[in-house]
This record gives sequence, C-alpha cells and structure tokens, in this order.
Amino acid sequence: MADTKPPAIRAMDAPARVGSIYPAQFAVPLMGREKRALGDQFGLTQFGVNLNRLAPGAASSERHWHAVEDEFIYVIEGEITLVDDQGEHLLTPGMCAGFRAGIANGHKLINRSQAPAAYLELGTRSPDEQATYPDVDMVGVKTGGKFAFFHKDGTPY
Repeated sequence: MADTKPPAIRAMDAPARVGSIYPAQFAVPLMGREKRALGDQFGLTQFGVNLNRLAPGAASSERHWHAVEDEFIYVIEGEITLVDDQGEHLLTPGMCAGFRAGIANGHKLINRSQAPAAYLELGTRSPDEQATYPDVDMVGVKTGGKFAFFHKDGTPY
C-alpha cells in the first residue's frame, strides 16, 4: 500500500476548524479558537498534533481533564493564561505545560491579551475516552473515535 500523505507541509496550509464540537451553550468562548490538525495531514494514529490560535478573549475549551489521554502544550506566540485547580498561570512563548491522563485537575487556556496567541497541542489518540468538565454540567464520552456530550446525570445533549 502506497503512502499518499505529503512528506512535509506548511502548518498554516492545513485546514482550520473554527469553534467547537461542544453543545451550543458551551461553544461561545471557543468561537475565537482556530485548530489545525497537523497530525491528520500525515495520517498519524498514535498521537495528535494541533496548531491552535486563540483570538483575544478566546478560550481553548471549558476546563476539563481526560481519563485516558495525556495532553501537552507548547506556546509559540503571544500570551496565554492556563487556568487549573491551582489558579491562573501566564504562559509566554517557549513555555510548555503537560496534563497527565487520569489526574482530576481540570485545565483550559484563555487569551486575555490584546493580540493573537498560538500554541502546539499534542496528545494521545485513544479511540475511547472520557473528558470531565468540573465547572459545567457536561461530560464528553468518546467511543470509536467520536465524541458525544452528556449532562453529568447521563442524559444526552
């Protein structure tokens, strides 16, 4: 079987997804997030690599933690505020943070500056996963690679 994936690309040439897959009531803070799935361009299956840009005022997600998947971020441009159980932490270019699977410390990133910010996001690609959102009535369940969102009592959105 021939590999039809390119040997290299310009990251900004990868298609961008703007916004979120969250239920509508949780999606507004993410409208200024642009995600480019770089790993998909090469058919990577073991881990994901995303180039994310946050407009001023935009968030990466609701605060969450993963049961199965590790996450790692590396700031490329601008200033990003990491919000977790310990408080708020200002991240600048060259700084990084990691979030180990199964640790119940919800995190999210917010661009509170007046300029765009960018970061690389790397993480495990598990076909099945659960994401817990401690600040809102939502749980994300991934089955066979597809996420569905539920209220904490188990009823679907």
